[in-house]
Amino acid sequence: MQTNRREFLRMTAAAVSVGLGAGQTRGANNGRAIPRWRGFNLLEKFYRNDPFRESDFQWISEWGFDFVRLPMDYRQWTDANDPYALKEAVLEHIDQAIELGRKYGIHVSLNLHNAPGYSVNAAAKHTLNLWKDVEAQKQFAFQWSNFAKRYRDVPPAQLSFNLVNEPASIDEASYARAVRGAIDGIRAADSDRLVITDGLNWGRDPVRALAAEGVAQSTRGYEPFGLTHYRASWANGDRFPLPQWPVPQVNGHLHGPGNRDLHSSLVIEGRFERETALRVRVGQVSTRGRLRVQADDQTIFEKDFRPGPGAGEWTEVVFAEQWNTYQNIYDRDYTTVVPAGTKQVRLTNADGDWLTLREIGLRPTGAQDESEHVLKITDTTWGRPQREPVKYDPTGDGAAFIAPRMQDRRWLYEDRVLPWKKVADSGVGVHVGEWGAYRYTPHDVVLRWARDQLSLWTEAGFGWALWNFRGSFGILDSDRADVQYEDFRGRKLDRKFLTLLREFT
Repeated sequence: MQTNRREFLRMTAAAVSVGLGAGQTRGANNGRAIPRWRGFNLLEKFYRNDPFRESDFQWISEWGFDFVRLPMDYRQWTDANDPYALKEAVLEHIDQAIELGRKYGIHVSLNLHNAPGYSVNAAAKHTLNLWKDVEAQKQFAFQWSNFAKRYRDVPPAQLSFNLVNEPASIDEASYARAVRGAIDGIRAADSDRLVITDGLNWGRDPVRALAAEGVAQSTRGYEPFGLTHYRASWANGDRFPLPQWPVPQVNGHLHGPGNRDLHSSLVIEGRFERETALRVRVGQVSTRGRLRVQADDQTIFEKDFRPGPGAGEWTEVVFAEQWNTYQNIYDRDYTTVVPAGTKQVRLTNADGDWLTLREIGLRPTGAQDESEHVLKITDTTWGRPQREPVKYDPTGDGAAFIAPRMQDRRWLYEDRVLPWKKVADSGVGVHVGEWGAYRYTPHDVVLRWARDQLSLWTEAGFGWALWNFRGSFGILDSDRADVQYEDFRGRKLDRKFLTLLREFT
């Protein structure tokens, strides 16, 4: 059966365009430009050993996508007692995936998510270290040299090699040394094969040391992480606040008059057309504090805080020895009512050292059927005074709070896209190998955020692959509680998400 598949791939190779796209050439510079492939990650060899499904390739193609990345665990086809002995029956599954890609016009990118000596997944234990051990690097190069020999007759338009998933906590020079043997082994067997390296720092940062070697690069689309991995157990996602998009960046420190240069108020300007319940969650208080809330010029709430030892209103006692003072954690809500017609709400620490705010909630009184608008405060950088007001508009689309600093489309561009656009402008091919948001992130938030991501990648000329196709990040069987699924051939289809993705194919 293996011989038949290999012969079939050889016979069809001549019938398929051997280039990577208009104006692109084969050879050692094959990472200098790549198509804007768009598609999905398929997980049949992701820490399990299942054959790939033809229906996935068929539906991906029917919906207008042209790319699949296969994140794989090398142990599935490697003898546990001999790292240089491979299991042919398992490799045939990969052969079949490449055949299916050819059949449905989909580019297949092989990736070692778990490689000899390294995985971003801490649960995948390794006795060797890919970044330090020569033997691990030898095994890594063997894996890729074998793929290069096995698939040397498959055109670059059909197949690429994405070396190792998300190198983390490794310097650029060590990373380049570790993977160079694999790159050389691939090119010795097949000089035309497109090689893709993931960026450093979990795929966030370009690998400039390899930019001159004709290697394309893959980045990620998982920012902000608290949005994409909300309640994800493997990322300690339970500590993240409920995601929103765009995200106001408001500093939570209210410095008291004891810090004269920092003493300032958090001001919320907006449309309080109805009487509105205000909820303020106080986080930490240093030494003492007095939270004062004013609606225009009227004080509507005042509360003294005196942290100390033992039991109290706080949830945790914190004694700062270097300052000889208590800085206890309260993590408690305090409420008041903003009168109708108010134009400005001012929150001030009127006494003492400093206190922090964790979130602010606003909802018209008596309107329990309406959602509370919540301003999550995650920036607790000490030493930064409050500056410009936060704008509040409960009737607007998207975020009800607009701050001078926002995590928004512009932020995504400047923080995540622009560094990679500079790499692409130098001639290096760039692709977003993984992106998406876990199933607990509110669906409306996911759609707003995804549209911003997709539009930016389109403008930059980057392709992308959603993690995953079927599953908790995907468009099928994602098991979200806030999606009205459509039955699609026995699967639960997230039609809204699919429609959005297809706008950018």
